[in-house]
Amino acid sequence: MPPDVSAARTAETDPQAYVAGNSVLQTAPLVPEITLHLADERAPLWNKTQRDLWDDGIVLPYWAFAWAGGQALARLLLDEPDRVRGKRVLDFASGSAISGIAAMMAGAAHVLAADIDPLAAVAAQMNAEANGVAVDTSTDDLVGTSLADFDVIIAGDICYEQSVAERVRDWLGAEARQGRDVLIGDPGRTFLPRKDLEPVIGYGVKSSRDLDDTDVRNARVWRFSAG
Repeated sequence: MPPDVSAARTAETDPQAYVAGNSVLQTAPLVPEITLHLADERAPLWNKTQRDLWDDGIVLPYWAFAWAGGQALARLLLDEPDRVRGKRVLDFASGSAISGIAAMMAGAAHVLAADIDPLAAVAAQMNAEANGVAVDTSTDDLVGTSLADFDVIIAGDICYEQSVAERVRDWLGAEARQGRDVLIGDPGRTFLPRKDLEPVIGYGVKSSRDLDDTDVRNARVWRFSAG
């Protein structure tokens, strides 16, 4: 029997209520300074099936998890605020916007949290508000466009698929050669283009075996080479 497409899709009709009702306000292990709307076993979203998500009007709720690479970026920016203080920052594939929020807390002049998922944009705004900062959001596909309006580009956990990693590698590499600081947070994924990157710092990030195959992920921040 086909799904009832006439049923109200809460994620589309009231996205703020959907985020609030399917998540729990909490902090991420590596970044206790930041509060986010996240899914865990206490949240309805945690137990939803793919069919449930379709009925809700969404696909994959990446925004509902504080991925290790994003936590590593956020930790670096809070510990070394001079990297973004007074600068214009793009949080690319922002998800929960944990990295962009950290940038604003570290004194960035402006942050754009960009994610093609409209619900991620809603979650980013709600998370920023929960932390007393403001970020702008965009659901445009920015890959291949000029990032001349930004001084720093941060991107967490973008190399989970080969096609995605290859699509952004040349683009972000070119932006680095134009003088922008491009930082990548990654927990050691296979498709990370290491030959184009310089290591910055590494962290052990507490994880959940429901999301990963280990209790701790070794996440590292990398910088695209400007050479």
